Amino acid sequence: MKPDSVFKVNRPNIVYELIEGEVVIVNLMKGDYYSLVKAGAVIWEDLAGGMGVDLIARDIASRYDASDEEAVKATRDLIRQLENEGLVMLSADLPAVMAYKVKPAERSKFEKPVLQKYTDMEDILLLDPIHDVDESGWPNKAKGK
Repeated sequence: MKPDSVFKVNRPNIVYELIEGEVVIVNLMKGDYYSLVKAGAVIWEDLAGGMGVDLIARDIASRYDASDEEAVKATRDLIRQLENEGLVMLSADLPAVMAYKVKPAERSKFEKPVLQKYTDMEDILLLDPIHDVDESGWPNKAKGK
């Protein structure tokens, strides 16, 4: 993975929501859902905002008490997991410029981000009619369904 690589959310199969500092991600095709908190949620939000890998790692290093090396490794490891799960994919877009963000006066304690995966609702999610959509996603029904 190149430092300036940009990834994007694998839409329309993947939907997500940020709820009180936690990102909940749902794979509509597989029925799995995921959770990211703390640094993981920041990485996801930066990635979804079009930032390249190196800019995301810099953002993590500025917010948490992680060294530059720790931030780069954690960012790359999480993005690889997200890619392996089919949640994100490499984008041909150029990285977005990192917008100025107000940083906390003190950096938070760094904990390596962990992608939590849940499969307990897989059968229920796969029964949902949201799967009968065209490639533009919900609520556009696929022809013949």
